[in-house]
Amino acid sequence: MSTWILLRGLTRETRHWGRLPDVLRESLGESPAEASNEARRGADHDNPLLLLDLPGNGEFAHLRAPATVADMVGFVRHAAFQSNLPGPYCVLAMSLGGMVATDWAQRHPHEIERLVLINTSMRPFSHMQERLRPSAWPGLAGVAANWSDAARAERGIHRLTCNNVATLDDDLAAWSAIRRSAPVSRGNALRQLWAAARFTARAAKPACPVLILSSQADRLVNPVCSAKLAAAWGALHREHPWAGHDLPHDDPAWTAGQVRAWLEQNPAVPGAGL
Repeated sequence: MSTWILLRGLTRETRHWGRLPDVLRESLGESPAEASNEARRGADHDNPLLLLDLPGNGEFAHLRAPATVADMVGFVRHAAFQSNLPGPYCVLAMSLGGMVATDWAQRHPHEIERLVLINTSMRPFSHMQERLRPSAWPGLAGVAANWSDAARAERGIHRLTCNNVATLDDDLAAWSAIRRSAPVSRGNALRQLWAAARFTARAAKPACPVLILSSQADRLVNPVCSAKLAAAWGALHREHPWAGHDLPHDDPAWTAGQVRAWLEQNPAVPGAGL
């Protein structure tokens, strides 16, 4: 049995995963019907998922976000241990969550069994202009200017991160409701951005197997960041042809399918699902 931990990115929380958790459960061999809300937090299943929020987001929106990725790792490790779900953990993470997952795996290698990193970026592998496209800066400024207006801010985020607009109205309604129920403060958003900008990973590949997923049409982060990371670590890299930065939103089936295929092709790690 492997416990899968899912970590989101900057200012986002577990509810922003959308359909991915259920699709991933099904791909890993557990039907969505078996996964109650309590199961997400710790019931005993063949491949349990533990959806964790970073401090300052979601259920921890009332907390002050740390200004370093290392402190975020400490928070997430504590939450994982408190869940009573067994390690070592498989971690699927995107963007800022990918930096947290990488730092965790590099500093505590015995605790992480596998890593799936989605559209993440980090020093020393990528430059600032690659990690945050200059073409996205005006859109981000608009989001910041409308931070207290849920509908306008979420529309701006959707425009920057999602290329699948088939469910746009439903997405905006759901995301606006999330923002109103657990608002991320402007200060916490800035501290998370500061932590992401300053984070520098160790050059050496994590000791565990690593799968890197990226979106060729990512308008927020240049996909060359994932390519450089994969090249430096000799990690398997799979690219989606049309999705945006929020790949799990745009194509959850493809995302889960890539994880399943990777596990099937690399079954040597004990308990790594399937």
